[in-house]
Amino acid sequence: MTYPDSFENKIGFTALRSSINERCLSSIGKEFCESMSFSNDYDVVKNKLEATGEMLSIITSGEAFPLEGIHDINTLLGSIKVPGTFIGASDLLTVRRTLTTINDIVAYFNSKRHEEGSEYPVLDEKASMLTPFPEVTKLIDRIIDRFGNVKDSASAELADIRSRINSTSGAINTIMRRVLARAAQAGYIDTDTTPSVRDGRLVIPVPPMNKRRINGIVHDESASGKTVYIEPAEIVEANNRIRELQLEERRETVRILTAFADDIRPHIEPILAGMDIVGELDFIHAKALFANDIGAHLPILGQDVEMEWYHAVHPVLLLSLRRQNKEIIPLDITLDRHARILIISGPNAGGKSVCLKTVGIVQYMTQCGMLPPLYENSHMGVFDDIFVDIGDDQSIEDDLSTYSSHLRNMKYFLANGRNTSLVLIDEFGSGTEPQIGGAIAQAILKQFNDRGMWGVITTHFQNLKHYAEDTEGLINGSMLYDRHLMQPTFRLSIGNPGSSFAVEIARKIGLPEYIISEAEAIVGSDYINMDKYLLDIARDKRYWENKRIAIRQKEKKLENQLSRYEDEAEQLREKRREILNDAKEEARKILEGSNASIERTIHEIKLAQADKTKTQEARKRLQTEKDALAQGEIGDHPLLKKAPKKKRQSKPANDIATARPLNVNDNVRLDGQGTVGKILEINGKNATVAFGMIKTTVKLDRLKATIAQAQSGAGPTTVVGGAVSDAQRRKQLDFKQEIDLRGMRVDEAVQALTYYIDDAIRFNAGTIRILHGTGTGALRQYLRQYLDTIDGIKSYRDEHVQFGGAGITVVELK
Repeated sequence: MTYPDSFENKIGFTALRSSINERCLSSIGKEFCESMSFSNDYDVVKNKLEATGEMLSIITSGEAFPLEGIHDINTLLGSIKVPGTFIGASDLLTVRRTLTTINDIVAYFNSKRHEEGSEYPVLDEKASMLTPFPEVTKLIDRIIDRFGNVKDSASAELADIRSRINSTSGAINTIMRRVLARAAQAGYIDTDTTPSVRDGRLVIPVPPMNKRRINGIVHDESASGKTVYIEPAEIVEANNRIRELQLEERRETVRILTAFADDIRPHIEPILAGMDIVGELDFIHAKALFANDIGAHLPILGQDVEMEWYHAVHPVLLLSLRRQNKEIIPLDITLDRHARILIISGPNAGGKSVCLKTVGIVQYMTQCGMLPPLYENSHMGVFDDIFVDIGDDQSIEDDLSTYSSHLRNMKYFLANGRNTSLVLIDEFGSGTEPQIGGAIAQAILKQFNDRGMWGVITTHFQNLKHYAEDTEGLINGSMLYDRHLMQPTFRLSIGNPGSSFAVEIARKIGLPEYIISEAEAIVGSDYINMDKYLLDIARDKRYWENKRIAIRQKEKKLENQLSRYEDEAEQLREKRREILNDAKEEARKILEGSNASIERTIHEIKLAQADKTKTQEARKRLQTEKDALAQGEIGDHPLLKKAPKKKRQSKPANDIATARPLNVNDNVRLDGQGTVGKILEINGKNATVAFGMIKTTVKLDRLKATIAQAQSGAGPTTVVGGAVSDAQRRKQLDFKQEIDLRGMRVDEAVQALTYYIDDAIRFNAGTIRILHGTGTGALRQYLRQYLDTIDGIKSYRDEHVQFGGAGITVVELK
């Protein structure tokens, strides 16, 4: 059925249509928006929703759907259907951009297809009817540049005409410069005078007193009369020729564009058909943009009528409150075959009408193909009809006519209603004498129920609440109210009727108590007790609802804390691994430093002219000591290996059993470890201890005094820490794989090379270059003898001739 504008206005749909219209990029998309209408065909509704849902997925994925270049070209193409007509050059650029967009859309969906099918099957089916037009695009590119001008190369004739125009213009400029120079020299014009253009002709601005002194044609004068514009006689003929060539250029341009129109004319109908598809995609894209703005989702759509909604909101109210930085209260509502008609009661201004309109607009927009603003686990059905009776803008003067209008609506609903109809009635039975109004409303409600109709109805009448409580197919609902704050919560509760809170509201505004008491006597105790029971039910429901929310919040808090503890535990494990790795790396650097010291010792032996055999024996002995050091003291340090999973070791026999306080320079063991260290400093309950070359801070209660000796290198002067490590890292970053020893004495060169080799070995340089020059060759020979004494050298050789030859030694390190 077709719904009038008044229906869409009452539920707020007109504003939604306007919002989507604003998001359309083309007039065709806007036309689709204006023709958007209610459908009771399940397949049609499902297809529209799924298409919008797929477009929403594209938008939320961050991909840009290729619609930006779309323009309205239907009118342009329609204007050249008659032979002999053409499209302007700038308009052709618009046509090209639109055709490029069509080509891009086709390419986009082609890229989304794979063996299992398309990622967006519904949209792909629509786009599959699109035909790209690359040949038309090529035709446009052949004659139009990117600025919308006809190219010189569009035809040989046009190229020749423009060449002659340029040539003639050049000649005119040359003549004009000579005329200006003569006139300036004669004092007829200022020296900085430049030519102007009047009526397309080049002219000279001249003071009126000198206009007779320059031979030519006067074309114009300034508004003040202080300047006269003269075309010099020397260029009159050339200017005439320019005008003739410009006319020829225009005729050739029209010929080119007309020929193009003849070429494109057979493609007009396919292009227009493609524009209809692009316009629909534009409309779907606009709906998806709006859905993204209001947090809409694709619900579970059933072929039968059903209503199981979670977190539904009125989109117009949502956007309005968002602009005011306010939150909207969502609606949860479930109706089924056994409870099809919901009777909502509660206080005035408590949200009953908003609830009613929310149901109306969410269902209506869904069956118009718009994604509804509710959670995606919601279940929705397809109704054949939606009947609405919402008495907006009522007044005392219109009570009679308003009630008559209500009755006419009820008559229409009863005549056309069926078990697939949804009826929405605000303030059912109002507008006339309450007793008879309530009775008529109950009779009509019975007919709705007997016909199996679905609906949401708001009322204040007690008889309708009782009827709903006792009748299969009907169910009560209430808009909750905070009795303590005396304000509505705008939350719907299904299962119990609501109170109007008339007595409480009367007391709140200060109505005298005797009037309230008299009113209670008039309505009787049964009515008052009924209202009190409803208040108690609402209070208890709110209490347990708050309890449930509080429990849910506590559970969420516990989950968050547990997750945080697990993250922190993982961070601690990672930190422990980093500390162990750093300790191993520090130990490696210490060993490399020891190796460098050994190399310097050998060098000193060499300088002392020691026997080469003895030198080698010394190196072997030092290497043995270094290996023992690595395997013993440093290798067993607790920072260099994972802590063993075993019970604490018993105290070594040579540990001091006395409980005397520990002092600086005491030899100590770390509780459960065998390595001996020396206390360097004591600060409160902490002590700084040197274990070999490693300094660390530990708790005093973890240290045990011992008579065993500390490792070599442990003592107050030992400095191993972050500062040294940082300095080493900076030194490694600045290390260059080349050292220049040219111009140095032998002893200076050897000392510099010693430290450089130490660094190169420590930093794993791999290959280094020593620049020593050629000269007499003495420095080269001595340095190579020194390299023979270093165990860390794998080989050395002369550099390639093109890179320095014998003046550079290339060293390969082990």
